[in-house]
Amino acid sequence: MNKELFEYVLRVGDDSLILGQRLSEWCGHGPILEEDIALTNIALDLIGQATNLFEYASQIEGGKRSADQLAFLRFDREYRNLLLVEQPNGDFGDTIMRQFLFDAFRKPFFERLTFCTDMQLSGIAEKSLKETKYHLKHSSEWVIRLGDGTEESHNRIQNSLDSLWRYTDELFFENDVDASLLNEYHLPILSDVKQEWIKNVENVLNEATLTIPNNNWQFKGGREGLHSEHLGKILAEMQYMQRAYPNMEW
Repeated sequence: MNKELFEYVLRVGDDSLILGQRLSEWCGHGPILEEDIALTNIALDLIGQATNLFEYASQIEGGKRSADQLAFLRFDREYRNLLLVEQPNGDFGDTIMRQFLFDAFRKPFFERLTFCTDMQLSGIAEKSLKETKYHLKHSSEWVIRLGDGTEESHNRIQNSLDSLWRYTDELFFENDVDASLLNEYHLPILSDVKQEWIKNVENVLNEATLTIPNNNWQFKGGREGLHSEHLGKILAEMQYMQRAYPNMEW
């Protein structure tokens, strides 16, 4: 088994899974009907991405665990998702800002991953990129609408940015896993992704009349299995059926 490739695929899959689970919490609670449907559809896109990635991870592992087992039956320390995606939904502004900061990363990331020499990963990235372009358009438009809207909407979305910015540095986390795979599989160089991310984020935030926080807080740990207390609460709900009724099939 290629342990490094397995770890890499889990990272990407876990980001989609946990953020998809977070967004699904909005189903039936959106501020307007159209937005309720939009957030639910984005959640479904993310869960679909996670499914494809976990199926591939299962293949890499030699079928030791199924995609469902990888998604639902790991302990919290075994998840490799970003701290950003596990943060609570908060109000609508918090959800939109979290989504925007993530989407602005995912788009250039998937664009580069389509050139990966691993055909499975390349194919998943190509399909996911089409969805991610829509996700970014949706979240960008809402950030601008809220930031350049009323005084209250501006202040609240600025507070969301101030709160979530501390988690953005982890988007570009790299360790020995990346180093061992980079040249062999022609994976995205995250320093290049970061430059495009910064440019896109600054453009949208400027149009939204929002200010990037002036601090150096850098919260990390998710990529190495060190999570906030929020992930445990997500997993308690997400894993209940699978743990209460082992091997259950619909």
